[in-house]
Amino acid sequence: MYSKALLLSLAIGAAQAQRTTYTGCNNRSENGVEVEYCFLSGTQTARATYTVSGTATIPITAPASTTAAAQTTAVTDCHTHSTELFCVNGAGSEVQIDVTPTGEMPAEYTNCHSHGDQQYCVDPEGEDVLVLAAATTGSPSAAATGESNAHCHAHSDGTQHCEEHGDEAEAASTGDDTTATNCHAHDGEGVWCTYQGEEYQLDPEPTGEIPESYTGCHSHGETTFCLDAAGEEVALLAAGAASEENQQCHFHAGVEHCVGGGAVSCGLRERDYDIGLRVGSIFIVLVTSSIGVYAPMFLNKIPFIRNSAVSYNILMIIKQFGTGIIISTAFIHLYTHADLMFSNECIGELGYEATTSAVVMAGIFICFLIEYIGTRFVTSRQPSGGELPAHTANVRGKGEHSPEGSSTGENRDAFLAMDHHHGGASNNPLSVGVMEAGIIFHSVLIGLTLVVAGDSFYRTLLVVIVFHQFFEGLALGARIALLPGAIFPTKFLMGLAFALITPIGMAIGIGVLNTFNGNNPATVITFGTLDALSAGVLVWVGVVDMWARDWVIEGGELLTSGLIKTLGAGFALITGMVLMGVLGKWA
Repeated sequence: MYSKALLLSLAIGAAQAQRTTYTGCNNRSENGVEVEYCFLSGTQTARATYTVSGTATIPITAPASTTAAAQTTAVTDCHTHSTELFCVNGAGSEVQIDVTPTGEMPAEYTNCHSHGDQQYCVDPEGEDVLVLAAATTGSPSAAATGESNAHCHAHSDGTQHCEEHGDEAEAASTGDDTTATNCHAHDGEGVWCTYQGEEYQLDPEPTGEIPESYTGCHSHGETTFCLDAAGEEVALLAAGAASEENQQCHFHAGVEHCVGGGAVSCGLRERDYDIGLRVGSIFIVLVTSSIGVYAPMFLNKIPFIRNSAVSYNILMIIKQFGTGIIISTAFIHLYTHADLMFSNECIGELGYEATTSAVVMAGIFICFLIEYIGTRFVTSRQPSGGELPAHTANVRGKGEHSPEGSSTGENRDAFLAMDHHHGGASNNPLSVGVMEAGIIFHSVLIGLTLVVAGDSFYRTLLVVIVFHQFFEGLALGARIALLPGAIFPTKFLMGLAFALITPIGMAIGIGVLNTFNGNNPATVITFGTLDALSAGVLVWVGVVDMWARDWVIEGGELLTSGLIKTLGAGFALITGMVLMGVLGKWA
């Protein structure tokens, strides 16, 4: 008796050891007969047959869990969704495994069997694990082809994500086309919902708990909107389409920054580039910059206003307008843009929040140090008791300064008559050179990043940059014109450096058009640092050398000027600030 029991046990054990594992089972119709196909060592074989009208052992329309119990001997392709473990059963459907794996995740669970109404499979350690019901009820068409009711889409990192959406079949069967369902979060890629069988990203994303669905879906033009629980509209954006039409994009110092319409992307963005337009733009910017910087220098060469009060007053207006331009450029453009650069999501959170202010302060100090050491050096080389030439002269009536009077007894340039501070401190070559260096630093960056903007933004940005360069040219040209000496060669070369630097940056930009990534962390940090340093330089030059010396420091031409002149200069100063401030909205 014992020997018979032993033989029976050995026979059962041998049968189990020789059990064949079939995976990926699916039903197919052949000549009116349903045939179940499974995978055995990578080859499909007919495992069982039965008639459609007969009592099916593997019903086509059975729930996936029931089907799995009948035909699955192993679950394969195991993977995780968030913290949950899923595998694929014999019907090709996803089932959840009621276990939290530790260490390396098993690729499959084998020897699947039933205990009552529940299905179990065996893990690599030989322990039973419970197989929960499949995520969806497969449709007949899906079962017949071995396909699941899954919807697949690509993530920004290039991986593909597939999910079972049972409510998609339900929505399709009921004809509900006004509700977005199955709302859920994708890690780092916002909140997504299913609408008419497709996944869409919500814009804006909900705060707090994610609603299960959105109702009242409707279209405005080409964009679909649905209503949240509060009755507010949210846009549905196509999967993978952080489309430009749904984004709000603008430029910080030429680097594009987009909000809305999709997740943040720090990678290289492919765009359409009109090369001919960009090459032509180089000459447009060159001509505009040249007119701006050289106009003040040649103003006093016009015959009928040469050495007259008219040329003097025109230059005074240009000079104060330029002061406003420089101050606004420092604060509205450079300081703000540098701060936005250091706040870019692509470089993460900085450990020191005042990074921008610290770099700007360093620029101010460097500027002060250069001027202080330079002034001490020039002073030490002057003969003992010598004085720097004074450039002051008085005009009869209304307290205005005359362009007349010079050490040679001849009429002097109206331009030089304006620079009447002791020693010409606000317009000595060192001060103007520092000012030009600050302008050149950010001008080359503007030129480089202008041409890498997409065509949809390029024309708007080009117009803004043209005005920007013209106004800065006037500001710099007015100060260069006040330097002593003839226009050629020094003044001309200083103006030429400004006129060429932005086109040079544009030429570099065309050369790297298809490889430049404005959101690369190294690029963002470099641009932010240079913008902040340039801001510090122009803050010093604009506030100390230009604004303060003309208006409040002893000897300033506007400290004791008449009412008309003061109002005119003040109006020009404010106009320069406002105009450059307005341009700051786009560049």
